[in-house]
Amino acid sequence: MAEYLVEFGRDGGRVEPDGRLDAPAFHRNHEPLWAALQKHLKGVSGDVVEVGSGTGQHVVHFARHTPGLIWWPSDLNQRHLKSIEAWRVHSGLPNIRPPMRIDLSDPDWCPDMKSGQGPANLAAIFCANVIHIATWNVAEGLFTGAGRYLRADGKLFLYGPFKRDGKHTALSNAVFDTSLREGNPEWGVRDVGDVEGLAQGAGLRLVDVIDMPANNLTLVFSR
Repeated sequence: MAEYLVEFGRDGGRVEPDGRLDAPAFHRNHEPLWAALQKHLKGVSGDVVEVGSGTGQHVVHFARHTPGLIWWPSDLNQRHLKSIEAWRVHSGLPNIRPPMRIDLSDPDWCPDMKSGQGPANLAAIFCANVIHIATWNVAEGLFTGAGRYLRADGKLFLYGPFKRDGKHTALSNAVFDTSLREGNPEWGVRDVGDVEGLAQGAGLRLVDVIDMPANNLTLVFSR
């Protein structure tokens, strides 16, 4: 089972009576993230899975902009799952499904998806700020699942800090990487080339690299 660095609700952040958690990063990056996604999702319909949804705030923001898409949030942490469901109910949006418990270290992700009872033939998968705060087998599981569940024209969006050609894109990312590896040598900022290797093994290719604020990137993969 995968273990992750961040557990919202135990970091001193606000917790609403209904269990809604608040991620400070959401307020900084939700608009740039939507700007990156919208050029690929404009006019698209179908199912989208967000893996590692955290508090659930991003999926609400994206669902408001995409009434033609059905969003399936997910997480592994029980506190996060409660927050995601609370944000879903609070939003009142009809195109967000109840959260699923997905473990990316399991190539099948979750029993419902493996059995065909959950979402499949996906229009997109969105994953933000996960693979650098988890062991490498989580990244492997992400791409294995993407190769299995994405439809022919589906896309995988992967957001976070990355190295390029073995080098950090900013000093702040290098410092962050060092702090992660001091906590767990198996964590750390990943190299775009290594991630591309996983994509190729899953039948996917890198089709877009979008520069984001705070020295992050959004990588877009397709078949």
